[in-house]
Amino acid sequence: MNIFRLAGDMTHLASVLVLLLKIHTIKSCAGISLKTQELYALVFATRYLDLFTRHISLYNTLMKVIFLGSSFSIVWYIRRHKIVRRSYDKDYDTFRHYFLIIPCLLLALLINEKFTFREVMWAFSLYLEAVAIIPQLVLLQRTRNIDNLTEQYVFLLGAYRALYILNWIYRYFTQPHYVHWISWISGLVQTLLYADFFYYYFQSWKNNVKLELPA
Repeated sequence: MNIFRLAGDMTHLASVLVLLLKIHTIKSCAGISLKTQELYALVFATRYLDLFTRHISLYNTLMKVIFLGSSFSIVWYIRRHKIVRRSYDKDYDTFRHYFLIIPCLLLALLINEKFTFREVMWAFSLYLEAVAIIPQLVLLQRTRNIDNLTEQYVFLLGAYRALYILNWIYRYFTQPHYVHWISWISGLVQTLLYADFFYYYFQSWKNNVKLELPA
């Protein structure tokens, strides 16, 4: 464990807490893409197949449980909660997210570290996580009505991945034979997808104006 990974994990956890805070306190999911949340639920479900068969540490297990439980609970709230689901931007959240799943699965079958079910699913989860934010970004561009909690949620998600890239760089120079090209490339792609959002986020912060993404 190094400072960059710990900061990345805490930032990721903070993004989840911000989203849950919005849902629980405001009883609203306006500006939140159900499609992205469903993709994240699939990401964690396929990545943590070893939850009950491989114990690394209490910290590792706890984080797996938190991300699995929170992702599925968020999907449930948006789909089923009698109050929260009324605020869902269904007419704007129309990106066909299932078009992202099949290419990621095919890529995982072709490019993986070991051709076993668990390793293919691990690679699939990385590829899918890299593009899972796309429906959310498209939704924000369409609605152009971004509240403070939603913008903080997306910013923290992007910051988490950027910190993980620093973690990989640190480990590459401090740990012998630490090479994980699949993680590195998918993480870089994911971070680049946030570049446009980061630019307008910092512009709004600098000018003290409401965040708006161009259509």
